[in-house]
Amino acid sequence: MAFSKREFLKVGLGAGVAAASGLASPMIAATSDSDSKQVSALQPVTADVQPIGADERLARIAKAQRLMLEHKLDAILIEPGSAMLYYTGINWWRSERLTAVVIPRKGEIAVVTPYFEEPSVRESMSVGRDVRTWNEHENPFVRVAEILTDRGIKGGTIGLEDTVRYFVVDGLKKAAPKVAISSALPVTLGCRMYKSAHEIALMRKANEVTLRAYQHVFQGLEVGMAPADVVSMMQHAQGSLGGESAWAMALLNEASAYPHGSGQLQTVKPGGIILMDCGCKVHGYQSDISRTLVFGEPDKHQRQVWDQVRQGQQIAFETAAIGTPAGKVDDAVRAYYESLGYGPGYATPGLSHRTGHGIGMDGHESVNFVHGETTPLAPGMCFSNEPGLYIFGEFGVRLEDCIYMTEKGPAWFTVPPQSIDQPLGSLGV
Repeated sequence: MAFSKREFLKVGLGAGVAAASGLASPMIAATSDSDSKQVSALQPVTADVQPIGADERLARIAKAQRLMLEHKLDAILIEPGSAMLYYTGINWWRSERLTAVVIPRKGEIAVVTPYFEEPSVRESMSVGRDVRTWNEHENPFVRVAEILTDRGIKGGTIGLEDTVRYFVVDGLKKAAPKVAISSALPVTLGCRMYKSAHEIALMRKANEVTLRAYQHVFQGLEVGMAPADVVSMMQHAQGSLGGESAWAMALLNEASAYPHGSGQLQTVKPGGIILMDCGCKVHGYQSDISRTLVFGEPDKHQRQVWDQVRQGQQIAFETAAIGTPAGKVDDAVRAYYESLGYGPGYATPGLSHRTGHGIGMDGHESVNFVHGETTPLAPGMCFSNEPGLYIFGEFGVRLEDCIYMTEKGPAWFTVPPQSIDQPLGSLGV
């Protein structure tokens, strides 16, 4: 019996996820072509994971304080964003009104926020009790200076988290002129670059959501779809499965040759490349998975390039040993591609971007798999492994699965597909 591409995807991809996860896949049994019925079959898979608790955040603060002592910092200051959420549980946004957290080397943390925001800020605080408010006619940096004084900091050095805005730097200099300002990166990176088992579990769940969403989307692809149609289906699927802040990119045909796409008209067509790059969050932790497939039967050149990209991904995985400088992973992949006639270096046709990036609460974190990066790989580090090959004017292929470093070496969050004919892959173990 002959199968259509879509029928193949329904059986082959569904079986792959179900076998890897040990769970029955609700998509396998779907017989209707109605996308609404497929979406209704998507159920959340995130109920079995717990968010980061107050005790864990207190342990993070304690580690930050040890690192401050080591790096001769008297306190660090953090604006809203992933770092604030990491240490305090406060999930806030940035505006022209200052909300900030001060973590002193000794003593309790403190929060500065507008008066009318205090009740809402306190709702999301996991740790700490000291909240200093300011009214619209007041200078919020005076509150920061008061916190420093109350913690016994009358001079010394304050580290600023690396995304802090200039107006905060300027305001702090004026309000606390005796305090030197430096980077908090040795502290924040020293904490956040090494993920705990709990953090890795949350990332594993986020990757499960995204992989299952790919399965759903692959079943629903149809000739004539535009990138926006594919993206909408992917975002909806990830949300239905329990993913938060879902995002997606779909590059079709020639646009796949440009890693972040093109404004040219694109539609799904028989024999055309579909390159997708997608992810979501689970309790603040990210997934990031890229898949490349052909709608219909791949030609010889598409198969060849896909296989070369997959081999590059495997080389990256095998090179990522404990203690290896992160840049050597990129070098190994690039050397293989150059042996095939690509490049040299970052030139195209070839791999025009780094082989991977750090990942955690942010989609892109330090450090990267990029030439020249000397940071040694260590347990708890997490990375994307995403080599690609791009041929301008023709097509591109990218495969991306994230890895985490164990005491023995790298492990997959999601296991890459082995063939362009079965382009989903499976869950890691």
